[in-house]
Amino acid sequence: MRSLLIAALGLGLATPALADWQQTLEAAKGQTVYWNAWGGDARTNAFIAWVGTQTEAKYGVKVEQVKLTDTATAVTQVISEKAAGKDSGGSVDMIWINGPNFLAMKEQGLLHGPFAGDLPNAKYVDLGPDAAAAVDFTVPVDGYESAWRLARFVFTYDSAVVTDLPRDMAGFLDYAQTHPGRVTHPDVSNFMGATFLKQALVEFAPDKAALQQPVTDAAFDAATAPLWAWYDAMRPFMWREGKTFPENESVQQQLLNDGEVDFGVSFDPASAAGAIAEGLLPETARVFVPRDGSIGNISFVAIPYNAANREGAEVVANFLLDPATQAHQQNIEVLGSFSVLDPAKLSAEQAAVFAALPSSPALPSLQDLGPTVLEPHASWMTKLVAVWGERYTK
Repeated sequence: MRSLLIAALGLGLATPALADWQQTLEAAKGQTVYWNAWGGDARTNAFIAWVGTQTEAKYGVKVEQVKLTDTATAVTQVISEKAAGKDSGGSVDMIWINGPNFLAMKEQGLLHGPFAGDLPNAKYVDLGPDAAAAVDFTVPVDGYESAWRLARFVFTYDSAVVTDLPRDMAGFLDYAQTHPGRVTHPDVSNFMGATFLKQALVEFAPDKAALQQPVTDAAFDAATAPLWAWYDAMRPFMWREGKTFPENESVQQQLLNDGEVDFGVSFDPASAAGAIAEGLLPETARVFVPRDGSIGNISFVAIPYNAANREGAEVVANFLLDPATQAHQQNIEVLGSFSVLDPAKLSAEQAAVFAALPSSPALPSLQDLGPTVLEPHASWMTKLVAVWGERYTK
C-alpha cells in the first residue's frame, strides 16, 4: 500500500523493493561498513576513503577499509566465523571479490543476498543473463555481488626504452631471449601473477571452449601442455632466471620504474596514467595489450551472510553504482577506472558528464584495449596456481 501511495505521488519509489530501500536507509544510519579490499594501490585506497566521506554525509554510513594483500584473508575470516557458529555480527561487512573467492563463498552459502538487482542504481547496469555484470569467471552472479569497476589485464612499459613490444604472449619468449633478465611477473600466488599465466593459457590452449567449463585433469593436461613448454623455454631468460618473483604488481611496478625490468602488469588500464600523476613512473610510461585482446572482467563487491552491517554495505554498494560516483571514479585525476554502467541507460545529462572527463596521453581508450578475452572458469585458476607451485617452487 505504501509503495502504491508513493508511486501515485510521483516520488519515484514505485515498487515494493524500492519501498523497502527506505527501510534499508533507515537501518543503515549510524553503521560503519568494514570494506575488505586489496590495499596495494594508493589511488584506489583514496577513492574508497572518498566513498566513505560521501556515504557518511549523505546517509550516515561510515566506511572503514580493511586493507588486504590477499582477498582470501577475508574469505577465511568468514569461514572461521561460520565454523564458530557466528551467524550474525560478523566482522566482515563487504569484500572486493572476484572469481575463485566468489565461487568458494557462493558454494558454501557464505554470501548475503540476492541483493544486487534490488539496489536502486542497478537500473543503470546491464544485468541480462549474458551481460558482464551478471557473470563472474563464468559463474552466474545471481544477485550475490554487485559490480563497481571494469578491469582489463594490461602491460605497462616505458615507451622511451622499449620499442619492440611483444604482440602476444608467445612474443614474450622472443623478447626475453633477446633481452635476458628483463621479463618477469608477480608471484603466481598473487592474483596478478596468476592472471599472467591465464592470459598465456587462453592464447595457447588448443580448445578454448574447455576453459569455460569446470576443470578436469584431462582437460587441464591438454590445455596446459603448450603453456608449460613456452614457460620452460622462457624461464632461464627471465629476471633472476625465473627463480624468484616480485611479491605483487606494486613491487613489479617499482622494478619497472627503477629500470630493472621492462614490463609491469595491472588489471587497471589507467594504472600507467595514475602512476605518472603520482610520480611513480616516467612521463613516457604507457600500457599495451596483446593484439588479440586481454582478459577482462568486472570487479564486484559482495556482502557476507553474517555481516554485522549489511544494510550499510548495501547502501555503499548502491552508491558505487550512482552515475555521479562512476563518473568521479572514471576521472583520470581520481582513479581512471572505466565505468560498469550501460551508456544506453544513462540520461543525456549523465552521459555528458562522462564525455567531459579529462584524458591523459597514457590513458587508453576502450578501442585501444581491443577485444575482451573471457576469463576461464574459476576452477582453472585454482589448479593452475597449484600446479605452477609444484613445478617451479619445490
